[in-house]
Amino acid sequence: MTSPTDFYAFEDLLEPDEIAIRDRVRAFCEQEVTPRINDYWERAQFPFELVPKIAELGISGGTVEGYGSPGMSAVAAGLVAAEWARADGSIGTFYGVHSFLAMQSIAMLGSAEQRERWLPQMARLEKIGAFGLTEPRHGSDAVGLETSARRDGDSYVLNGQKKWIGNGSIADYVLIWARDEEGNVGGYVVEKGTPGYTATVMTGKTALRAVWQAEITLDDVRVPAENRLENCRSFKDVSTVLDRTRYTVAWRALGLATASYELALAHALEREQFGQPIAGYQLVQDKLARMLAEITAMQLMCWRLSKLADEGRMTAAMASMAKMNHAAKARAIVADARDILGGDGILLEHHVARHHADMEAVFTFEGTDSVQALIVGREITGLSAISGRRPDRR
Repeated sequence: MTSPTDFYAFEDLLEPDEIAIRDRVRAFCEQEVTPRINDYWERAQFPFELVPKIAELGISGGTVEGYGSPGMSAVAAGLVAAEWARADGSIGTFYGVHSFLAMQSIAMLGSAEQRERWLPQMARLEKIGAFGLTEPRHGSDAVGLETSARRDGDSYVLNGQKKWIGNGSIADYVLIWARDEEGNVGGYVVEKGTPGYTATVMTGKTALRAVWQAEITLDDVRVPAENRLENCRSFKDVSTVLDRTRYTVAWRALGLATASYELALAHALEREQFGQPIAGYQLVQDKLARMLAEITAMQLMCWRLSKLADEGRMTAAMASMAKMNHAAKARAIVADARDILGGDGILLEHHVARHHADMEAVFTFEGTDSVQALIVGREITGLSAISGRRPDRR
């Protein structure tokens, strides 16, 4: 066994370049992220000093091909997402929003000219991206978005509000999803400094404290017509992006679970009570064995899902099933790890407390547990329990 979390020789399934990318990110996290992130997390400050160092890794854009991005396999992108989460959920969110949501949207829905205009700078992290979909009144039912886009000459005028927008206060390019006068959904790239765009950092968060989410107000924000993504005309296009990136959230849950298990195992072997390490007690061993079993199952499910994504065979329901399953299982694993650490489990210096808090955000974002279950249920039955209507199979 090569590591305490590779019980079924999972690494044998990985390609050499996938292992190399994973190891490069892991080494970076061990050197640059883990030693300093607790301080930023406690102060709810974003570690800007890490951005140029992350840029040097050459991984921005993930699976995006060309334009300076690495064109990773979906497996490699998943491994990267897991490694960020294994170190810190906040940095994982920063990277995921930039690479998997903002850059992927432009790559999938932008014109050739738009891709060339924005993606190279984003790949070098000279420009940071954000993805503005969620609104104060529309989270799970994001399809009901109310932000409006009105054509006025050679521009569009945007009005509305957004909430929970990762990177929204620091991004150079904020992709705002809005409805035009015909009711069609489009993506509009709002550039930093555009008049009428106001982003307020959300405070009082108990999870992902080292990444900034923003509440955004759009008050007659004028966007050049050429900043509307050329190949987006309906919410189905937005859903395509979300479906294509949701599998990475399953990997993020795996990363949090893996980190928490490793920390719990190390603590159990070192911590002595009643004359011996607590790892020698049956109750602790039972927890550790069950945690590892779930992690092993999560690894194999993530790998298979990503292989299907690389083959163009991954469906929305497949991605939802993995997110639903992994978020719930990781939540339980992190809770068991916190329990094994006892009082140390609520101290930031031992890291599990941070993972325990951050897991609550992962459990909710990119589709709640209940909504993911209903997406899978719709696929199984052909009936939509969300709307009460049969889904459009076209």
